[in-house]
Amino acid sequence: MRIVIAESSAVLRTGLAHVLRDQGHRVLATLSTGHGVADLVHEHRPDCVLLAATDDGVRAVLTARRVRPGTAVMCYTAAPDARHAALLFAEGGVGVGYVHQEQVMHDSELLITLGRLTSGDTVVDPRVVGALARVDEPGDDDGLLALSNRERQVLALMAQGRTNSAIAQELHVSMGTVEKHVAAVFGKLGLPDGARDNRRVLAVLRFLTHGVGGRHGSWPTPDGEVPPVLASVA
Repeated sequence: MRIVIAESSAVLRTGLAHVLRDQGHRVLATLSTGHGVADLVHEHRPDCVLLAATDDGVRAVLTARRVRPGTAVMCYTAAPDARHAALLFAEGGVGVGYVHQEQVMHDSELLITLGRLTSGDTVVDPRVVGALARVDEPGDDDGLLALSNRERQVLALMAQGRTNSAIAQELHVSMGTVEKHVAAVFGKLGLPDGARDNRRVLAVLRFLTHGVGGRHGSWPTPDGEVPPVLASVA
């Protein structure tokens, strides 16, 4: 795997490069900021960019993926930011990871995640999802506004980490009915076709960054209560 690293901490930057090289991966370049990442992506065509999810880092990732669409990116942070998540996944999110910094500190987790991303998966660390769920970032989203009340219930339960089978049991409907509602959610949110898990992650992120609060109603569960968001989607 060919990788570019951007990290302000020299210790962490050197450590990541050492781990990756020890595992046989080729580290093309290490940078102290996100500046220059897009140029390196254009010049060297890496398989993945690994960088801290700062404001500069997120901008660099977005620019790099426009320069070379399909480049996998793994953004990590110690303080998840709903704005960063919304920007990273706004254009689809295939091959995009947004994880807690602790995940890059563990060699096995780092390598597994990089492998998933370069295979086209979407990866969101449950610790990041939990933090985003606590962020009060109300906002408008036409796709969410278009959801029916039942579709909102289904999406809210998805955000609790429920499978389709569990949702069917909770709502006392058939699996086929749940699958139709889930497909309707994906369609109204304009999520691209692809791996089902990727679209599920993206739908939950939309819910977390725009659907909780704002003017999307109370997102009721069948008993009328607003659900606690306890998603685990990584």
